Amino acid sequence: MISVVAQYKLDVRCEDDVVVVRRKARQLAQLRRLDPFATAAITTAVSELSRNVLVHGRGGIALLEEVSDGTRYGIRATFEDQGPGIDNLERALAGGYSTTRTMGLGLSGSRRLVDRFDIQTTVGKGTMIRVEKWQSA
Repeated sequence: MISVVAQYKLDVRCEDDVVVVRRKARQLAQLRRLDPFATAAITTAVSELSRNVLVHGRGGIALLEEVSDGTRYGIRATFEDQGPGIDNLERALAGGYSTTRTMGLGLSGSRRLVDRFDIQTTVGKGTMIRVEKWQSA
């Protein structure tokens, strides 16, 4: 059973908000003593996903949570927007596909960096992505 130790809800409305979310994720990972690789991985994933909320979702929220399974700690990050949604999720997750002339590696790269990656999207209604990164066992 996963329990939430603490949570932080942050708006993602401008570039400065992306930086704030990234810094908070790194701070929480260090506080919960994730190893340097895990800290870098969750920080990078959170940064990419925050930017996606801003650029593709036209803004939204990030919920950062310190979580525990009773034996170890982790960081869970949930991103929600009310943007256009992702019309071809399979293609977007494969990598290399972008609607904004980027490399198109944000979703696929983030998925590879974390221990858990869940996504729900509805065209015309928005997207929710939840990721988790845990201390090494």
